[in-house]
Amino acid sequence: MTTALLRADTILTLDAHDTRYAPGYLVLEGDRIREIGPQADLAKRQALAGRHFDVELTLKDRLLMPGLVNAHTHTPMVLFRGLAEPYSLFTFEGWYEGIRSWEAVLDPDMIPDAVAVSCAEMIRTGTTCFADQYFYMDRITPVVEQSGLRAALAYGIVEMGDADAREHELGAAAAFLESIQGHPRLKGWVGPHAFFVDNSPEAIQMELALADRFETGLHFHLATSGEEERYCREHFGCSAVQQMERLGILERRLLAAHSITLPPEDFPTLARHPFTAVIAASACMRSGAEIAALATMRDAGINIALGTDNVANNNSYDMFNEMQTTAKLMSLREKRPAAVPAAEILRMATLGGARALGLEDEIGSLEVGKKADLITLDLSEIGWAPDGAQSLDTALVYSVSGMHVRDVMVDGAWLMRDGARDGAWLTLDYAGSRARLNAALVELKARRG
Repeated sequence: MTTALLRADTILTLDAHDTRYAPGYLVLEGDRIREIGPQADLAKRQALAGRHFDVELTLKDRLLMPGLVNAHTHTPMVLFRGLAEPYSLFTFEGWYEGIRSWEAVLDPDMIPDAVAVSCAEMIRTGTTCFADQYFYMDRITPVVEQSGLRAALAYGIVEMGDADAREHELGAAAAFLESIQGHPRLKGWVGPHAFFVDNSPEAIQMELALADRFETGLHFHLATSGEEERYCREHFGCSAVQQMERLGILERRLLAAHSITLPPEDFPTLARHPFTAVIAASACMRSGAEIAALATMRDAGINIALGTDNVANNNSYDMFNEMQTTAKLMSLREKRPAAVPAAEILRMATLGGARALGLEDEIGSLEVGKKADLITLDLSEIGWAPDGAQSLDTALVYSVSGMHVRDVMVDGAWLMRDGARDGAWLTLDYAGSRARLNAALVELKARRG
């Protein structure tokens, strides 16, 4: 088993004690962290153990920290970046006109390069794990596997109450889940696009059975504009959350994107279940939607994660920018500074996402026994100075961006080294995929006319 010793000027662990080492070291064995501590202890520990490492690396002027978790996106939709500008994608009409109409003329052969570009952008900006929801999973999965990223991939289901569509979509989802069983980095999820809005009660029962069969969770959109709330009150005489509880949906692990218009009286119910509200602040702002009550949900005990949503609606995969946008938007909503502290925002983008995916024992912090999923940022770049004036949490949330990321590792394998230079990606041909994506867009526009 390969062993590696990494030295860095600063190590941010994000463990339960928020331990930090400046300077620090990390020992890796294969895909796991075996030691972590201050460099002052390193010589003594090496001398006592007589250790020899296959790789020794000094990361000068680097902050080493856990990789970020993007808890909600749709990787193929980078193909639509810039095409949905006039629409609010948080309404059924806007989603249909701005996205679904383009998907109707989409050639599945366009998918792999779109996914490759999305994965490359996530790697470049410090994301090591993401939750995806889309169809064409047979085209998505091989690219994500090649990228080296960790991912929860949900087969997206839209059936609009149509029995034939329901049978096809559920069959395709089952085949996908069967195909991905046992993968070391990729986990299959069930992905109803939106309960009650475009997934009928009949489909919901089948989706729950599928999740139980494969012992996985459900990744869906919830409370973007109140459509399912109105539907449930009209048809069932209760809120959407109450109807979900009646149907047993809340007993499963749930990844609920947006969660903007949830009634506060339902927060305690959600907090009692394995439910995560995924806040995608940039997408919310771009669509002119209401602002999620993140601070109140957090105080109620609901797990919170952050996501970019699709980049047709956000335009960027940079989770550092997403942290900054979320923090500022919540202060604006609550009318007070630091309404959600920077340290909490940082945890939402790491441990919050890990917990949402059931991976909190594996990723989200740098601790002995956990997976070696980590990133480094350049401390000599702009944004950090003057030294010591701002806390590390504040700098990471408000002052720097994903373009400060220099190195990315997942499962003990480097996906990017020295991200400031061309060709830094080690697993993907970004330039080639980008060129083919450009050609695919030309064809897509011609198909739609």
